[in-house]
Amino acid sequence: MLAALSVRDIVLIEAASLEFAPGLNVLTGETGAGKSILLDALGMATGGRGRAAVRPGAAQGSATALFDPPAKHSARMLLAEQSIPAEGEIVLRRTLSSEGRTRGFVNDEPVGVGLLKDLGSALLEVHGQSDDRGLFDSATHRALLDAFGGHEALVAEVAKQFAAYDTARIAAEELKRLQATAMADAEYVKQAVDELSALDAEEGEEEALAAERALLMNAARIAEDVSAASDLLSGERGAEAGLAGALKKLSRMGEEARKAAAAAEAALEQAYAMAEEGRRELDALLSRLEVDSSALERKEERLFALRAAARKYSVKCDGLPGVLDAFRKKLDALDLGGGKLKQLEAEAAAALVAFNTAAKKLSAARKTAAADLEKAVAAELTPLKLGHARFRVSFVASEPSAQGLERVAFEVATVEGAAYGSLAKIASGGELARFSLAIKVVLAQAAPPAALVFDEVDRGVGGAVADAVGLRLQKLSQSTQVLLVTHSPQVAARADRHFRIKRKGDKTVVEQLEDDERLEEVARMLSGAAVTEEARAAAKRLISEAQAVPKKPRKRA
Repeated sequence: MLAALSVRDIVLIEAASLEFAPGLNVLTGETGAGKSILLDALGMATGGRGRAAVRPGAAQGSATALFDPPAKHSARMLLAEQSIPAEGEIVLRRTLSSEGRTRGFVNDEPVGVGLLKDLGSALLEVHGQSDDRGLFDSATHRALLDAFGGHEALVAEVAKQFAAYDTARIAAEELKRLQATAMADAEYVKQAVDELSALDAEEGEEEALAAERALLMNAARIAEDVSAASDLLSGERGAEAGLAGALKKLSRMGEEARKAAAAAEAALEQAYAMAEEGRRELDALLSRLEVDSSALERKEERLFALRAAARKYSVKCDGLPGVLDAFRKKLDALDLGGGKLKQLEAEAAAALVAFNTAAKKLSAARKTAAADLEKAVAAELTPLKLGHARFRVSFVASEPSAQGLERVAFEVATVEGAAYGSLAKIASGGELARFSLAIKVVLAQAAPPAALVFDEVDRGVGGAVADAVGLRLQKLSQSTQVLLVTHSPQVAARADRHFRIKRKGDKTVVEQLEDDERLEEVARMLSGAAVTEEARAAAKRLISEAQAVPKKPRKRA
């Protein structure tokens, strides 16, 4: 549930803190007092775009929503996937700078707004005058119907069987594709495998051959230069002889003189060792250059063969091993013949039968649940002044998928004889909220949703209809927490917790009302600015009647 909301420096709110009750929470106040600011702030904290803005004169605003969902709630799973501690309360916070930049936090850890939005969607469901998410998104209807019907096991079985069928189908199609490609030019494939296998190209071979070829092509000139360099090191007057002579002279000096020349002697010894090493490397290079003339010819032939094959198969030389591997797979597909393909196709066919059996069972269960849902929603529409409206669950056949064999859509017809259409397109603003309430009351009986927020669900109704709206909100709040903005005293009288929003100068303030204050606020809503004793008496009666409604014990997962 939504445990608390804290708002600081947002629009007209300098600072406000609200602690919510588990049941029905109402926000009341005069038009323009700032009730929508609180909902915008709540939307901002839970990843929505909203219309929140920083209070004039402040550098930064913030909204913090504290949730206390059940232990196995999906929001905790989302946090675990992000390696964020998921035990205890979940705190969503978002800051907004005066320049419009925002930052998101979960349990004081910085996160992207996308994660805030995902968590907000899991923890909170908002229904307003122009809301088209949640219940009004047909993409959610199949899952809502399955939750209502308790189809979790059937849905899991269908997904399992579809995955098995899809795996077998893909394997058969891949083998069939390979066979078809190979059969189209079987002889070419075999020749290519033979040719490339005989060539046995290696990655990096072309570069190495090209370097060796360049060296051998200039062997005579290079050998002459290398030999001359070696002579300068090892000849009678070469560097090695000179260094050796210098070391010999130093070794014959007296003890005191040798100590003074120790550093020079060490340097000369190092120079002698390096000169000796350089001469050995030059001699080794000379040995490599003194090869028979056929070596150059062999390397050129190998290099030309690699490059010719690369041109033939339209790849670089380093790509030849990969080409050979691809041709070998095609050849393997040919060698397997039809036996393996028939086996895979049989497995796919058997998996499809198993999937269809499970999917048809789920489809039948969905149709039964749909009839029950239609009947239950119809019973809720009449007292909500929607008795002329009709509600149905529509099924449209779809391609087999992990979700079954059909798409599901909730549709309504608000005028007698009119065609059915989607909730968001057919119903008016006021009707949308009441349709949402009717459906949510029914769905909550089978699968309590996340905390629900309604923005003026009672707009445009009064009297007995408003009282019916209040009763159904109270009924809904016994299964899931409800937060709503209302102008209806019949609805406000049923609150488990009542907040009054009002203006003080240029600021919006929030007050949590105690019993006497609640009575006065409901009386104000009944009579207007001047609260009369008759209004107080009527308010007292409304509150007493609301308190007399039996309450079911709330369950917590």
